[in-house]
Amino acid sequence: MPVSHARSEIKLEMNGEEVLKVNELRFAYPDGHAALHGVSFNLRRGEKAALVGPNGAGKSTLMLHLNGILQGGGEVEVGGQRLTRQNLPAIRALVGLVFQNPDDQLFSPTVFEDVAFGPLHMGLPEADVRARVEAALEAVQMSAYRERLSHHLSVGEKKRIAIATTLSMNPSLLVLDEPSAGLDPRARRTLINLLRELPITMLVSTHDMALVQELFPRTIVMDEGQIVADGTTAEILNDEALLTAHGLEKP
Repeated sequence: MPVSHARSEIKLEMNGEEVLKVNELRFAYPDGHAALHGVSFNLRRGEKAALVGPNGAGKSTLMLHLNGILQGGGEVEVGGQRLTRQNLPAIRALVGLVFQNPDDQLFSPTVFEDVAFGPLHMGLPEADVRARVEAALEAVQMSAYRERLSHHLSVGEKKRIAIATTLSMNPSLLVLDEPSAGLDPRARRTLINLLRELPITMLVSTHDMALVQELFPRTIVMDEGQIVADGTTAEILNDEALLTAHGLEKP
């Protein structure tokens, strides 16, 4: 079991209502492996938080619960709506999940079609779909790529398009898994600047502790299916005993 560490009592000052509420989330895989043990935390509108921990800590399992890909015990509430089987489509429109490998999300012939996929399947009028696509591409600074072939893009470009595919759904929460993995320094810097400027509530799972230090005011540490620390990033990164106990390195 992970070394016990008292959670931070520092309150993060955020305005607005809670976008995400996770309460006592538990999950075990069919082989019996228990991946989550009573995970609880909230995110307020506009908050940007990093989710860190060693491999196998349960980070990806947690993220897959936030839009109902996995469903365990406990409660998940997004935008005031409790996640149930009946309202899965509504929750999935509110939670934009961006996978580590952008090829898992880009499957249409062109960038425009990839970004339009979600709004089209919401049944929106063509004019609204086009407006959403243009706004999403502009937000990730990829407007000039609308007619490009998605599979011909660089990894960094694909990651930005993958983010656009979620932004076109007008989500309340953006959830990203290892966004800086596989990027060269220039693409990484472009991505950091993009994430900084996006005016959206954000939860990002990453091993890139320099990214955490630069971009996220709050850090949540997971180990062995539990949240073992949750506080300001400065506080977390200055706690060398905590970092060492849970397989993390100070940037």
